[in-house]
Amino acid sequence: MTTTLNRRLTPPRLGRIRAQYVLERNVLVYRRLWLIVFSGFFEPVFYLFSIGVGISALVGPVAGPDGELVEYTAFVAPALLAASAMNGAVFESTMNIFWKLKWAKVYDGMLSAPLNVWDIAIGEIAWSQIRGGLYAGAFLIVALVMGLLQSWWALLAMPAALLIGVAFGAVGFATTTYLKSWQDFDMVNLVMMPLFLFSATFYPLDVYPPALQAIAQVSPLYHGVEIIRGLTLGVVDGRMLGHIAFLVVMTAVGFAITARRLERLLKA
Repeated sequence: MTTTLNRRLTPPRLGRIRAQYVLERNVLVYRRLWLIVFSGFFEPVFYLFSIGVGISALVGPVAGPDGELVEYTAFVAPALLAASAMNGAVFESTMNIFWKLKWAKVYDGMLSAPLNVWDIAIGEIAWSQIRGGLYAGAFLIVALVMGLLQSWWALLAMPAALLIGVAFGAVGFATTTYLKSWQDFDMVNLVMMPLFLFSATFYPLDVYPPALQAIAQVSPLYHGVEIIRGLTLGVVDGRMLGHIAFLVVMTAVGFAITARRLERLLKA
């Protein structure tokens, strides 16, 4: 008992990543606030039900990733699943991180323990990924119950959602380090809404004007949507590797910027 307590209070310093302690803190904080964690899950679900009940009958079938016609609800569901992963990660890595960084000074206290900025960055981004994964997992169950998963490839939709979560979590954290006040979150919302609406979420990419198609193809959510849509509809080809590579690079850049900015902000 004493040995365990000593290890908890003074974890080993050398050669180990201690991000698990940051994760554990978040679990302890949120274990009584689980409803807040799931709050952002409901919006995409409401979109899905509204589309399945009404809009799908008006729109009719649309062209899927391979050009074959699919039910509109089945076309939109994977996009909303990707949006759920994005929402969870962004909610956690922006407002909550900002409060800890600028107001509660949580990370200053962490650096007084045997933790460094990489531990903080990895732990918080991993927690953002977990929150995005919770959103996506719950949404995936809803889609399964509605019969919208048309291929066994859909089993990989959850790992894809986790990739989306970690990518947006890393970039969200990096962005938050540059924010100065709560009013700056208006700019975050200004970016998030177009991402949600114009990343081939509700319509195939080829119905957009050429200029908007080019913009959509650099949207991170577009790449996540294409991965999950291909998996749920059973259309898996080499293009998916490009989408995965985009999100992996996005994750690496987000991690690097986050660690560098935390080093500057917390050790200035």
